[in-house]
Amino acid sequence: MTLTLSNFGLRARDYLDRLNSCFSGVILEQIEVFAQDLQTAWIEGRQVYICGNGGSAANAMHMANDFHYGIAACGPGPKLPGLRVEALPANAGLITCLANDTGYANIYSHQLEVKGRPGDLLIVLSGSGNSPNVVKALETSKRMGLRSYAILAFSGGRCRDLADVPIHFQIDDMQIAEDTQLIVGHLCMQWLNSHKPDTLPHLN
Repeated sequence: MTLTLSNFGLRARDYLDRLNSCFSGVILEQIEVFAQDLQTAWIEGRQVYICGNGGSAANAMHMANDFHYGIAACGPGPKLPGLRVEALPANAGLITCLANDTGYANIYSHQLEVKGRPGDLLIVLSGSGNSPNVVKALETSKRMGLRSYAILAFSGGRCRDLADVPIHFQIDDMQIAEDTQLIVGHLCMQWLNSHKPDTLPHLN
């Protein structure tokens, strides 16, 4: 029996095919490097910061939740403390203060200047890669000695050149771009959850 897809079904199939096609072998290799860096940060007790705008800001908070709790307390194996992770868009009071007093372009870089330390990780989520506040966050992280990742789409923008490791999905679709951010986070979460360290030396 041949199933005839509706207009919605055809559009949904096209969307899912385009999403799936984003994950090339090169991209998966970059995500593996990302996951391994997160594992090292976990073992060594380094801080991880995540930022973005709009849907990417919401994804930053989702990812921070997964890395704080999901990698360590869920699933088989020992129940451990998770990553020391912070979603920089999460504090509305601080964001509105910095935006009002210093300008919206500084809402993430100012936080990094106060909290960041050499060896910490910065994860930037951006569709265009050109939003001034995430660009400035990457510039600040480079100056301070943080290691940076950027999960990007479209042309990758300025963030593609600034990040230590850009994970660039060549898709001109903002919804798929935001989907890729969460998929990258979930791929890392599940890998970390199945590769838990026996101990966390920095807690001893």
